[in-house]
Amino acid sequence: MGPVEYLIVEFPGNQFSGEIVPALVDLTENGTIRIIDLLFVRKDADGDVAWFELDALGAGETSGFDGLEGDIFDLLNEEDILLAAEQLETNSSAAMMVFENVWATRLRDAVVKANGRIVDNARIPGPIVQAALEAAGIEGA
Repeated sequence: MGPVEYLIVEFPGNQFSGEIVPALVDLTENGTIRIIDLLFVRKDADGDVAWFELDALGAGETSGFDGLEGDIFDLLNEEDILLAAEQLETNSSAAMMVFENVWATRLRDAVVKANGRIVDNARIPGPIVQAALEAAGIEGA
């Protein structure tokens, strides 16, 4: 298995339009990622939290996800969801996703074959990269 990450995308005012679904479908179809778990969290105006697995939603609510490939497991538990919900604004919803970076498996296999080992690996947030590029006088990146 390649590296696994999680992602929480918040939609203020519960305004999920589904526009991210085609990008997810493309990423799964071309083998870039494999979705391991996907669920939706809703935090109402009083701060009460509810969550729904994709398979628990009605057909009308999931029709945009029909082309989405992956084995959706119930990997995220209640503690994970409540910790994520603490980061959400009231009257908002979020998609929580755990996914494998399938693209990295080939590199990992090459490293192992070369008798190498990965000593460190981290994701650098976009704003930090942008600030470093600006500080170095690099534009348009």
